[in-house]
Amino acid sequence: MIDRLREIEARYEEVAREMSTPEAATDPAQLQRLGRELSRLEPIVNAVRAWNAVREEVEATQAMARDPEEEVRAMARDELISLEAREATIADELRVLLVPRDPNDERGVILEVRAGTGGDEAALFAADLLRMYARYAEQRHWKLELLSTSEGGGGGLKEAIAEIAGDGAYSRLKYESGVHRVQRVPVTEASGRIHTSTATVSVLPEADEVEIQIPDKDLRVDVYRSSGPGGQSVNTTDSAVRITHLPTGIMVAIQDEKSQHKNKAKALGVLRARLLEMEQARMAEERGDQRRAQVGTGERAEKIRTYNFPDDRVTDHRIGLTVHNLPGLLEGDLDRVVDPLAAADQARRLAELGPDAGP
Repeated sequence: MIDRLREIEARYEEVAREMSTPEAATDPAQLQRLGRELSRLEPIVNAVRAWNAVREEVEATQAMARDPEEEVRAMARDELISLEAREATIADELRVLLVPRDPNDERGVILEVRAGTGGDEAALFAADLLRMYARYAEQRHWKLELLSTSEGGGGGLKEAIAEIAGDGAYSRLKYESGVHRVQRVPVTEASGRIHTSTATVSVLPEADEVEIQIPDKDLRVDVYRSSGPGGQSVNTTDSAVRITHLPTGIMVAIQDEKSQHKNKAKALGVLRARLLEMEQARMAEERGDQRRAQVGTGERAEKIRTYNFPDDRVTDHRIGLTVHNLPGLLEGDLDRVVDPLAAADQARRLAELGPDAGP
């Protein structure tokens, strides 16, 4: 493990040197890649240096503990207790930092929310979820931009696609992918019966243009006139864009902007994210990783989380977590659920490393 820590320090210094070269300064893509790697390595390097400094103090204090003077030995023994506790604490921190990280964690995301089973109530719930993520993004000072929306019945959402930009957005929101189930009495339900509906959430890491290059020959671009609810025209120009990726059949349609060029740029961004996710899934499969589909079919049995309004309760079924104050959660107080999910994920990764991982 010591050799691995030395390799990390050496790589950190190498990346820092590369960032200061004229070649990197004139290549934004390379600079971004190096900056991302540097920020990933820096906490580990800082912890390694702190650990080495404490170890040096421990060795010096152990020498003092052999001093002929009893008073000096007593002071050294007391100091050793404190230093060894600090050394153990830093070693534990290093063990956590050495857990392999998801390479996508620092990226922004493409968030897709769709109404599942349940008709108008499912569309209303999808709108509630989108609002929850918007509030959460606001609290964490991320920027959320709606790329595409499709209205459902009763003022809800059939589908919405949003871009969320901000440091570490994917590291927090990736746990939201899956089927969300709601149990509540719809406004239109005169008898007071509780209905169960679902919405699906997909969280894709944003892909840089240099990572996913799409040749023009692989694209079919169709333009058409934007339309709103009921088919009325949103504007009088052919600004809506539908892009089809011919090799995979993936189709993305964006019509929210009045500019055809802006809609095309947004559609390409969503397409790159979907292609990156597809490529990473293929690589995971080749490695033999077990990988569960994010969204599935939207059936109730595939739920990851239940929002129970009558009992003011939210349950995440993956870790058996239950929290209350459901309205607060829907106002963006999502860390109460995300923090335990992230901790469980980290514990699983630590367990996979085994007890000998760390300095």
